[in-house]
Amino acid sequence: MKGGKSKAETKKADSKLSIKKKETKPKPKPTKKEKAGKDPNKPKRPPSAFFVFMEEFRKTYKEKHPNVNKVAVIGKAGGEKWKSLTTAEKAPYEARAAKLKTEYGKKMDAYNKQAESGNNAADDEEETSDKSKSEINDDEDDESGEEEDDDE
Repeated sequence: MKGGKSKAETKKADSKLSIKKKETKPKPKPTKKEKAGKDPNKPKRPPSAFFVFMEEFRKTYKEKHPNVNKVAVIGKAGGEKWKSLTTAEKAPYEARAAKLKTEYGKKMDAYNKQAESGNNAADDEEETSDKSKSEINDDEDDESGEEEDDDE
């Protein structure tokens, strides 16, 4: 093709004339950070006034409506009842929730003090032990005189 433009060349020329669009590159997925394991000794957070109310409400609702087993129905009825209560009627639940919150604060202070002092000792134990649990158990069996014979 002498002197003529090929299709590839016309596309290049057209692309220069057209409006340039920003190239959207797919965003890289954020790497997941490893979560620290939950400590089973850590105190649970206290329930709010609504949840204190719901504990009592569930019991009374199930007595009145023994056939209703759906959590959503009970929760919806509890929410409606909570909304209809006046501040005076909510006061005992809020007082109990405040009491539970102060107890939680005391437990957390004790837990944090224990964690500061006890954590260092637990870390040292883990670092010094190079044996797996099965090796430790094997050593204990050998010491007690219960050796297994491999007869094959």
